[in-house]
Amino acid sequence: MSERPTTTTDAGAPAPSDAHSQSVGPNGPLLLQDHYLIQKMAHFNRERVPERVVHAKGGGAYGVLEITEDVSQFTRAKLFQKGARTESLVRFSSVAGELGSADAGRDPRGFAIKFYTEEGNYDLVGNNTPVFFIRDPQKFSDFIHSQKRRADNHLRDNNMQWDFWTLSPESAHQVTWLMTDRGTPVSWRHMNGYGSHTYLWYNAAGEKFWVKYHFKTDQGIKNFTAEESEAQHPDVHISDLYNAIKRGEYPSWTVQVQIMPFEDAADYRFNPFDLTKVWPHADYPPITIGKWTLNRNPENYFAEIEQAALEPANFVPGIGPSPDKMLQGRLFSYPDAHRYRIGANYLQLPVNAPKVPVHSYNFDGAMTYRNPTDPVYAPNSVGGPVADPELWKGESYDVAGEIVRSAYTLHREDDDYVQPRALWEKVLSDTDRDHLVHNVLLHATAPEVTAEMKPRIAEYWRNVHKDLGDRIAQGLGLNGS
Repeated sequence: MSERPTTTTDAGAPAPSDAHSQSVGPNGPLLLQDHYLIQKMAHFNRERVPERVVHAKGGGAYGVLEITEDVSQFTRAKLFQKGARTESLVRFSSVAGELGSADAGRDPRGFAIKFYTEEGNYDLVGNNTPVFFIRDPQKFSDFIHSQKRRADNHLRDNNMQWDFWTLSPESAHQVTWLMTDRGTPVSWRHMNGYGSHTYLWYNAAGEKFWVKYHFKTDQGIKNFTAEESEAQHPDVHISDLYNAIKRGEYPSWTVQVQIMPFEDAADYRFNPFDLTKVWPHADYPPITIGKWTLNRNPENYFAEIEQAALEPANFVPGIGPSPDKMLQGRLFSYPDAHRYRIGANYLQLPVNAPKVPVHSYNFDGAMTYRNPTDPVYAPNSVGGPVADPELWKGESYDVAGEIVRSAYTLHREDDDYVQPRALWEKVLSDTDRDHLVHNVLLHATAPEVTAEMKPRIAEYWRNVHKDLGDRIAQGLGLNGS
C-alpha cells in the first residue's frame, strides 16, 4: 500500500485530528479555539445553496405543549411548569435526501420543535431515534458526505456508506435502528421523537439534573416494509400530516423525560453523554409530564417551513447544554447554517421570531427591519437593557482538565456493541429480526458494494451479534468466512 498523505486544513497545514474535537479534558465542553473543527463545520454549512445540507426534505405544522405534571423540583423553565400551555412549531424531515427526495426512503427522521415560550424561544432539535451514528462532531461532515453523492458520478453509493460505518464502530447502534422497519415509518404521525442528546435542567434553587426527552406517539408506531416504502408517493409524509390536520385528526404525543441526578454522571456504568447510547429505563424510568398536539397547518410552506430555523443553542432559564460533544458542536453549527442559508437576521422572520419583546444589541445586516434604537452598545449609562445573571443561576458547573484531543474517558461498561446487541436480543421481535436481516442485505448487495467490503459488513454485524452476522454473511454469499 502506498503511503497515505496527511490530512490538512484548507490552508494546507497538517490537521490535528480526523476524529476528535478539542475539549477541556476527555469529558469537558469543546473549545472555540479548535480552529480545525470550526473550519470543517463552517465549510460544511456552506456546501449547498439554498437548500439545507442535511434535513433538506421535510414538512411541519403548529401545535401546543401542555404540561400536566409538576416537575418544578427539576427545572425552573416556565414552559415545563404544571398547567403551562406553550405554542410550538415542528419540522419533520429526512436526513440524507435532497429537497426532492422520496419521503418514505430508509433514513432517520428529523424531529425538531420550536417552543414560543414567555421567556423566549426554546428549540429542541432531535430525531425519531434516541441515538446517532457518531459521538464527536469532528466526524459529522465526513459521515454526511458518506451518505450523500459521490464526487465523480454524482450518485449515492452504498459502498461508501458501509465503508464509513464499518470503520466507525460507534455507528452500530444507530445503524441497527436504521435497518429495522423503524427506518421506514408509515408517517410522521406514527413515529416517536427524541431529544437524543442529554441536556441540563436546573431548578429555582440551582440544583442540577441531567435530562433526556421522549415524545411517544399516541397514534401507535407503524412502519413500512422495505418493499412497501419503495412503492409510496414521493410526498407521502408531507401529504399525510397536512391532510390529517385538515380533517381535524390532530396527532399527539405523550411527553416523557428521563432524569439523572447530576452526580450520577461521573461514575455511571457508561458515558451518559455519549449520543450513541440510551439510558436504560430500568435505571432512569421515563416520567410522563404532558401532552404535545399538532392542530394547525402552515399557510405558506416556504415562509413557515423552509425558512424555519431551529437550533439547539436556543435555551431558556432552567435548561442548558451538557458536555455531549455532538451537542456542543451543534450549538455552533445550526445557527451558523441559518445565517448562511437565510441571512444574518433570520430570527426576525415571523416563523422564527419569539412572541416576546426582543431587547438585543445586535443591529444592521442584510434584510434587517427591526433595528434597536440607541444605545446600541453595552455597558451604557443611558437606559439600555441589562442582563440578569440570576435567571441563569444553576447552569454553571466545575470543569477542569488538560486541553486534549481525545475520545471520551471510558466508563466501566462503555462498548459500542452492547446496546445494539440488546436491541437484537431483547427488543426486536422475530419478524423485526427477519426484516433487519432482509433490509441490510438489500442495502449491502447493491451493485456498487465491492467484494472486499462484504466481509467487513458481515464482521460489523457479528460484532453486534454472532447469529445476526452469520445470517448477513450467508446472505452475502460468504459461507465459511
